[in-house]
Amino acid sequence: MKIGEFHHLEHVKEQSASKKTLWITLMLTLFFTIVEVVGGLVSGSLALLSDSAHMVSDVLALGLSMLAIYMATRRPTKQYTYGFLRFEIIASFLNGLALIVIALFILVEGIKRIIHPEPVDLGLMLGIAIIGLIVNIVLTLVLSRSMKTENNLNVKSALWHFIGDLLSSVGIIVSAILIRLTGLSILDPIISIVIGGIIAFGGYKIIREAYVILMEAVPEQFNLEDIRRDLRGVEGVEDVHEMHLWAVSTDHYSLTAHVLARSNIQPYCITLAMNELLKNRYGIVHSTIQVEHAAIHDHGEYGKLVSGGAF
Repeated sequence: MKIGEFHHLEHVKEQSASKKTLWITLMLTLFFTIVEVVGGLVSGSLALLSDSAHMVSDVLALGLSMLAIYMATRRPTKQYTYGFLRFEIIASFLNGLALIVIALFILVEGIKRIIHPEPVDLGLMLGIAIIGLIVNIVLTLVLSRSMKTENNLNVKSALWHFIGDLLSSVGIIVSAILIRLTGLSILDPIISIVIGGIIAFGGYKIIREAYVILMEAVPEQFNLEDIRRDLRGVEGVEDVHEMHLWAVSTDHYSLTAHVLARSNIQPYCITLAMNELLKNRYGIVHSTIQVEHAAIHDHGEYGKLVSGGAF
């Protein structure tokens, strides 16, 4: 490895648990999608066909998540010095948008069914919905356990897809039973619209979390002023400014800061102390500290005010 290409952090994610989880989920989802399409065509159930369209979107979303995980394992290049970790966030953002689109589709279809009810084979509809419920419970549990092992926004977005599927299966089962008992076919679209609202909420949460990372905002779990105060407490530090903290991807944080320091303290000591503080207290392992001197670095009246003659 050339010296100029050295990275003290690899900027990659192995994510072996996430890979295995998504592969299992993808295979089961693909299988049940085929079952639901066939069942919808045979039974004439628009609800099942609509849900199968949702499942097709899940297959595409899982494929996108798998691609994101593969990209995240690629090492940095001269052009992509942070590696390809950010692709995970882009994929999550797109998955969140997909959830919103699915919710809107369910809303439109629900309104259509209220206006023009469709006769269905309730027995076949109920049977396939029960199978779908079992499959979705298994997949939701698998994804939930994976989230405990590796915090991954891609897996979280996939999890919300399957929470939506699980609720959709429950909705189909409940509506099939109620329609058989009451004969009120309008219950099917009403329940579908409620489920669509829940799916939209999940999509919003994923989009919001991805948006914060893409905009390089300070992650919600950090208080920038608390970190600034702690850094100011390092011996020899007069002030900390031009400070930025952002997430490259889930659990990969970066911080940069300019530090006005006293001339009688070695800048290397200040940098080392700050890096250790950030790592041990906040879990921030990628930090870039620029040590400055008011007599050399022109900060105008600000530098004079901060230094107070200490330089």
